[in-house]
This record gives sequence, structure tokens and C-alpha cells, in this order.
Amino acid sequence: MVTVFASFYPKKDKIDEVRNILSAMVEPTRAESGNKTYDLFSMKSESNEETFHLFEIYDGKEALEFHRGTEHYKNYRANIVQHLIKPIEVKVLNQIK
Repeated sequence: MVTVFASFYPKKDKIDEVRNILSAMVEPTRAESGNKTYDLFSMKSESNEETFHLFEIYDGKEALEFHRGTEHYKNYRANIVQHLIKPIEVKVLNQIK
């Protein structure tokens, strides 16, 4: 099993665009055979800044690589970066037990 935590920090005037791009990833990713979980969350900071976070679980490294090769993944990566104030924070965790 491979777990991914990804965090997105949108520009103040691009929150809706980031939400829409990420939301469009949910259903096609959940339909991938190696995907176990693909959940999108939002969080507002004390200063009322909204961030988005993906929690993903895949059967293994091969399933994650398959996901990263899909058209919906490539399209999302090509479009989202311009709407962010900093790079996407991605943590890929390998299950021990």
C-alpha cells in the first residue's frame, strides 16, 4: 500500500479554480483499479485562508505510477500550478504494517 498526502495553497483570487480542478480529479481517480481512497478536503486557517488537501491510497507503487500517467492527472498538473502561491506539497508514504 502507498499513501499520498498532497497539500495545495491557492492564490487568494484562485480558490474556486483550484477547488474545481481538484474536484474534477475525484471520480476518475476513484475509478482507477489500483486506487483505494481518493478524498479531497479543505481547511481554513485562523486568517481565513483556504487550503486543499488530498488523501490518497493506492494498492502499490505501480498503481500510483499508473495514476500519474493518466490524462486526467496530466491535465490537472498542467493547469493547477498557475493558481498556487507555492509548489504542491506531496508526501508519499509506504505502509510498514
